[in-house]
Amino acid sequence: MVVDSVRVSLASYQRVVILKEKYADRYLPIWIGPAEADAIAVRLQEVAVARPLTHDLLRSVIEALGARVSHVVVNDLANDTFYARIYLESNGRLLEIDSRPSDAIALAVRTQSPIYAEESVLERAGVRLEEEETGQEEKPATEPRRSLSPEELEKLSPFREVIESLDLEDLGKGPEA
Repeated sequence: MVVDSVRVSLASYQRVVILKEKYADRYLPIWIGPAEADAIAVRLQEVAVARPLTHDLLRSVIEALGARVSHVVVNDLANDTFYARIYLESNGRLLEIDSRPSDAIALAVRTQSPIYAEESVLERAGVRLEEEETGQEEKPATEPRRSLSPEELEKLSPFREVIESLDLEDLGKGPEA
């Protein structure tokens, strides 16, 4: 996954980080707090800050301990909450640390570490741009899309309002858009 953008819903002022599959047109919107949104955006836009932010401090501590961030994974979605794991390599061991996705992503962009999402999370919360939205034909999916059950649609309803309020015209054009 790559960080496509960090956006603000004009209706609710909630922040959302939008991850995009590197080799597909599927996006994963994850609602995050304002501080984490700023932390990700500051790094993506290469804004200089006078003092280290929390995620800069975390990177420095990890490096001072002789470890490195191997990768991060958005690994679960339960009760409308996303979960993530940070994987650290230290002394030949791979350590798995529980994290909020926003913190894992903010750390990953600082360490230039890969960001992954479990396929089960992408199946439940991933969004594909439709032909009329992109102006291009949609590439055939490798697997047929399944319809969501009424229960799944109900669980995702809080997300629908925010997604529908986002200005997605420049989605997929990268952070400079």
